[in-house]
Amino acid sequence: MNLYDMELSGNCYKIRLFCALLGLNYESVPVNLLKGQPKTADFLAVNPRGQVPVLDDAGTVVWDSMAILVYLARKYGNEQWLPTEPEPLARVMQWLAVSENELLYGLARARAVVRFNRPWDLAACQEMGRSGLAVLDAHLQRNRWLAADQPTIADIACYPYVALAPEGGMALNGFRSVEKWIARMQALPGYIAMPGL
Repeated sequence: MNLYDMELSGNCYKIRLFCALLGLNYESVPVNLLKGQPKTADFLAVNPRGQVPVLDDAGTVVWDSMAILVYLARKYGNEQWLPTEPEPLARVMQWLAVSENELLYGLARARAVVRFNRPWDLAACQEMGRSGLAVLDAHLQRNRWLAADQPTIADIACYPYVALAPEGGMALNGFRSVEKWIARMQALPGYIAMPGL
């Protein structure tokens, strides 16, 4: 199994973390986003969107972090990570949507502005990020995990950019339930960190 990867990418980290939690071995294929490598013809042949992560599992190529999480959960995980029953599956999908909206356009982009000098409006990103954190915190005041009684790929998808929020100028100390959830994530057997965590 090969993972086209960038160490500082939160989306790539989602896959590295999930593989660690599942006990899966893979070969990391470093991709330099900052030097335009994903836009080369060779890489575009692997992923026409020119983005990481990309997983190549013995010839099955899957791109996009959400799609890869679903693939790994179904192929190598169990019902815990991605339930098949309609109600818990819908709850997972709700939080995957949060990860791709408030957390991506808010927290991840704020981090990209501060850390990588990207051109987005930092204040607007931080405002959206705060709104996502408030939704998470309210939910986590009543629940240990996002979608079920145990961690699912919803937690894996949301965790990186929430935990990395301080790199985008977003303090977490006003979100006590989020901080406790981060500690629970970091206590999972097999947990690995990334730079910034």
